[in-house]
Order: sequence, then structure tokens, then C-alpha cells
Amino acid sequence: MTIIRQESLFGIQELYDMEPTQKYEEIMAAIDLDAIFFEINKKSRFGAPIELNYGAMMVSVFARYIERIPTIKDLVKRLTHDLSFKLDCGFKVSDAVPSEASYSRLLTKLSETNVLENVQETTILDAIAEGFILDDTIAIDATHFEARDKAPSKKEKPKTEPKKRGRKKKEEREQWLAKEAERKANLPIYEKKIEDQLGAPLHQLRAEVPQEPHWGVKKNSEGRNEYWFGYKGHLAVGASSQYILQSLFSSGNLNDGKAAIPLLKGIEERLPLPHLMYHTMDAGYDFEAIYEQVHRMGQRSVIAYNKRNEPEYLGFDEHFAPTCFREHSYRYDSYDAQYETLKYTRPKECLECPLVNEGICQKVYKVKLTTDLRRYTAPARGSHSWKKLFNRRTAVERVNAYLKEFFQLNNVRYRTGKRAKVHFDILILIYNASKLAADRINSRLQLLQAA
Repeated sequence: MTIIRQESLFGIQELYDMEPTQKYEEIMAAIDLDAIFFEINKKSRFGAPIELNYGAMMVSVFARYIERIPTIKDLVKRLTHDLSFKLDCGFKVSDAVPSEASYSRLLTKLSETNVLENVQETTILDAIAEGFILDDTIAIDATHFEARDKAPSKKEKPKTEPKKRGRKKKEEREQWLAKEAERKANLPIYEKKIEDQLGAPLHQLRAEVPQEPHWGVKKNSEGRNEYWFGYKGHLAVGASSQYILQSLFSSGNLNDGKAAIPLLKGIEERLPLPHLMYHTMDAGYDFEAIYEQVHRMGQRSVIAYNKRNEPEYLGFDEHFAPTCFREHSYRYDSYDAQYETLKYTRPKECLECPLVNEGICQKVYKVKLTTDLRRYTAPARGSHSWKKLFNRRTAVERVNAYLKEFFQLNNVRYRTGKRAKVHFDILILIYNASKLAADRINSRLQLLQAA
């Protein structure tokens, strides 16, 4: 089963059906193992000697995700009883099988560095350089997964003294306002408003993401709230190539919209994507700051509108297209990129309207995109082009489902967020490496067929 909805000579499932030796060679060739080995290996000749084969241990950790081995304990058993698997992972026959504690120390070393994120970026840059990522649309969404432990019991809040009733004196109010301003200024970036992220650098946004497990809530298809205790994975996926171009790991209570700007800034600053034009998201990302960030990037937002107790917009329809005297909607015609202007033409009902020659209605109606970036998008909301682009958002939902079903996203075996992030980063890396390996095999097969 392949995740690409198009004809393909070779897919990820075919890759996984290959012999382990070939399969591991193809996938590991897409990963910069030297960079990882440098981080986990001993830096000095002084101190106790290292008896373990760290390179083979790292390959075996990746193989655990490829072979869908649920736990480190099962991985150690497989290495102990399956000699061919042990050799495929890079161990020698004479090498002792590492213990669970040894693997735990290895993962601790990985959790203390950003090497997995850096290697993910290297893999994506390789895919771009080889021409496998030519997307003009990126889909952004979040998926939740549960922590290993149950939620801690709720602590009773201490009773606070009742507030004074009545208006504060002028001096007291000024002191209170000063304290509130200072408190808000000292809040972590993810506890501030989304607008505050626009001026924050990317390294700060990525470093300060909350990562400890927490309660999260989300409405299901029936409109009911679903609760879970754990984490969220935020993904930016190429709508055509279906590579995970940027990812972010967070606590389960982080608002989806607060992860969008770090993902967008990561794409802008770290990935050369000359064909990129559109960013599509669901209604959970309908915030003015996100539209502003996309506009600053010189690209366009395709985000579902989330009406929030807003009054009726007189003179316009539900998609914010202007309406005529008889409340018929003008038709979206085109977008002028030079002047950032949407052009609407007369409704089709004007052909039979008795007021057509009265000079009441305009023939052409133009709206500046910057009038309201949230309401006016290019192409215009409600148009066939907008709906077609928005439907491409399903790419990220397919990738989310694939990560949970085949890459053990739901199988977190660690208690802390720091270690759970290692699990998340490894499976993202393995997914992208598998995609790159499959695309490279496809390319070779096409060359052989053409020869």
C-alpha cells in the first residue's frame, strides 16, 4: 500500500517488502548517519573505553520502527535470537547484544541534542536537490497521541481571598496596570497571543515549545469533545510529494494555531522551495497573525473561515463577495498579483434583472487583498479554485494516519516529554527517509525503462 494517490512504479510498501539487507541499505543511505554517530560517540580518548557498537545500535533503533517492533525489550530479544537481523543492523557476530539500559543511555544522549532535527532537514534538502519535492502547496495540521502514563490526579486549588468590590483608586489602578503589563511581558512566548510570534526568531519559537504531557481536547465529527492526556505532533506536508517538510512536537494542550507560525518560518528560512505558493489549513488556524505571516512570505493562504460571534457583513455574501442591489453575489473573475487586487464581475442574474439599465449596480468590483487578509484570499473564498486548493489539505491527514498506523506514532514508550520527542523525531526521520529511498528506486527504474 502506497500513500501516493497516483500511478507509481514503486512505493513505500514495495520498499518494505524487500529483503531486510536491501531495505536497510536503501533507507539508511537517505540518512546522514555520520552526523548522528558523531553526536553519540565518545569525543575524547580519555575515560572508560566504549565496548558497544554505537553505529549498529543506532541502525537497530531505526530498524525497530521499520519492522514495527513495539518495545526496546522486543528489539533486544530479536537481536539475541535472529542472527541475520543482527548482521543486517551492522553488528558483528562477536558483538554482544546491547542491553535495554544501553539503549536507554543512547536515547538520552539523543534527547540532549538537536541532531535528529538537523538530519531531518538534511534529508529534505537532499530530496529537494534531487527534484523529488516540487510542491506549490503545503498542508498544515496537527494530530494527537497519548502519553504512556495516566494523567496525574488533580490538585485542589487553594482558596483565595475575595476581591475588593468597587472601582479601584487611581493610584491603585495604575499600579495594577503596571503589574499586569509586566506579568504579560514575562510570559513564555506560547502563553502570549499568536501575534507576538511574528517578531520572535525561529530558534526561540522552536526552543520554547512546551513538551511535557498535558490534557488536550478536540471536537470529533459529531461535535462532541474528546479528551486525551499526552502530546501533539504538528506537521507541514507537501500536498503532492507528501514529504514532511517541517514538524513540531508539543504538549497536548497547545493550540494548533500557535504551532503554525514556527512551521511557516521554518519553511521560509530553511527550505529552498521556489514553486511554493499556497498554504492550506483547517478552521483551527483562522487567526489574523497566520495570514500576516503567509503574506510576509509573499505567498497565499487557503484557510477555512471560523466565524466567531461576528455580526452580519452587510453588502457581502457568506464568502465576502460583494452583492448587488437585489443581494445577488458578484462572481470572482481574477487576481491581479501586481496590485494585490481581487476582481469580481456582475452576477449572472443581471442578464434578466429589470434594474440592469438603472445605473444602480457596478459592472466590476475590485477589492484590495490587504483590506482584510483574513476575509480576502487569492483565489477568492467560495470560488472553484479555492475549493480545489483547500481539498489538497487531505494530504496531511493521510500522512497523520500513516504515521499512526505504520510508524508507531501512537506507541510512546517514554514517560517524559523530552524522551517522547526523540520517539517523534525518529519516526519523522524514518518516514522521510523511506519516501526518499522509494523515490530514488523509482528514478532508477524509470531510467532503466527509458534505456
